[in-house]
Parts: sequence; C-alpha cells; structure tokens
Amino acid sequence: MSAKADDKSSGLLARPRIGFAARVVQHSELRFSRIVIDRPVLIVLRHGTKSLRSARGQWSVRGGEAIAIAGGQTFDVTNRLSDKGVYEARWLVWDETIIERFEQSAGNARALTGAVALGKIDPHFSSAFDRALEAISEQQRIPDDIAEHRLAEVLIWLSLRRVHFPAAENSSIALKVRRLFETSLTERWTAASVARHLAMSEATLRRRLAAEGTTLGYLLSDVRMSFAMLLLQSTEQAVNHIAREVGYESPSRFAIRFRERFGFPPTAIRGHARNYPGQERSDRDQ
Repeated sequence: MSAKADDKSSGLLARPRIGFAARVVQHSELRFSRIVIDRPVLIVLRHGTKSLRSARGQWSVRGGEAIAIAGGQTFDVTNRLSDKGVYEARWLVWDETIIERFEQSAGNARALTGAVALGKIDPHFSSAFDRALEAISEQQRIPDDIAEHRLAEVLIWLSLRRVHFPAAENSSIALKVRRLFETSLTERWTAASVARHLAMSEATLRRRLAAEGTTLGYLLSDVRMSFAMLLLQSTEQAVNHIAREVGYESPSRFAIRFRERFGFPPTAIRGHARNYPGQERSDRDQ
C-alpha cells in the first residue's frame, strides 16, 4: 500500500512519517484473490460487508464494525454491497516508526499475527479513529506532533482490546522488493537495479525470491495492479490516468493485465460492468 494522492478531495491520502488513509468505495460485489496487506491496518466499514480468508482463518465484518490486520499477509477478500448498493470502508495505516515507539512502551504484549474482528467499536474509539484520519488529511493545520499523538491514541484503543501490532514487520525479501517497487511504480525496474538497492547479487536475489515462491516480474505486476485497484476504489481518476500512474502507457494493455490479475475489468469496481465472465479464474491467473 502506498499513496501519491494528497489533496483532501481524494479518498487516498498520505502524510510522511505519520501514516496513510483511504476511503474505499465500490458499486459492485467483487472478490479479490491473493491481496497482500503489507502493513498493519485498521479498517472501519461504513456500508456493506467485508470477508477475508487466509491460511490463518476467516473473518467477516459488517457495516459499523472494524477489523485490525497485521502486516505481511495475503488474503482472498470479498466486498459485498449494502442494501443501498454501495460498499464503503475507511483504512488507517501507521508509519512503522509510530508503531515501534508505541510497542516498545507496551512491554511483552502479545503481537497480532493474523487479523481480529473488533465488532462495533466504542463511540469514543470511533471518534479517535476519525481524528486520526483528519490528522493525515489536515497537514497544514495539524502539527506533526499532534498528528502522531492522534495515531498513537488509536493504538491505545486497540491495546485496550488486547490488539498489538508487531514492532518489527516481516523481513522477507519479497516484502522488501514490494516496498521498493512502491517507491516508483513507473520506473523500469531490472534485476540489476533491485539487487543494487538491496545490496546483494542478482543471483542471490533470484534465489531468495524463488525460495519464497515468487519472482521479480510477478511482484512488480502485483504491486502495480494492487495500487491501481486502490486508486479505482478511492479516487475518481479516469482509468487512462490510473494506467499511467502505475506504469502503463497503453490503457488497453493495462486493462488486460488488470483483468488477468483480478478476473474482471477495472470498470467493474465502479459498477460500470455488471457481467464479467472469468472472475472464477482469478485464483489461477499469474
């Protein structure tokens, strides 16, 4: 997860050294396979239902409820619409330094390794969550120290539910490569350039990725498609513009790759395509 949009009219916002926030909206019920959640996140649903499945278990969250998810995990996700025909959720992601400082003060609290459905959260907890989102969006009005305090307050509320995020995230090579790709989705990455950034040889890089069951090509494509999905859910940018944002000069080629990855066209997220044959094949793509 990364963000480039930083205007308050966007549903996708990032504040350096503080965190990231997103307002995710869909107008079609869709299933997303193998979605990587690479950073700890708190998701509060406004409308609809979210179902997640991983090797660790299954979770379901309805409108008005919340779920906390530890980073470094892969899920199959289904977002279903409410009776009003919309799915809407708010995401809050902390800068890792805020989590590290908070968890150092928490002592030996057991860290979350999967996800935990929180049910309906206390109105005061909900208010703290909203203030944290505001701190990310109001960069000129709210000082960094106050913004950091607001995001730490949400961590306190989670700790009262016995939810603690790991202070140190998964250090797999695949995760490090994903983070590197997120810094520039339009760059023409090569094995040589990635290996240089990670201070290892190309042979070592390829061998370690193979041991984790992946490749550079897959990771680059997946990071690009995942961010494109987030832009489609959280902004009103045209598909052509989103294609360029994630490194595709050809919108048609982008649409093909998106459908290969998820099993439906980019327009389906915004409700412009109700019938999209092949979604059931998305588990086998790539």
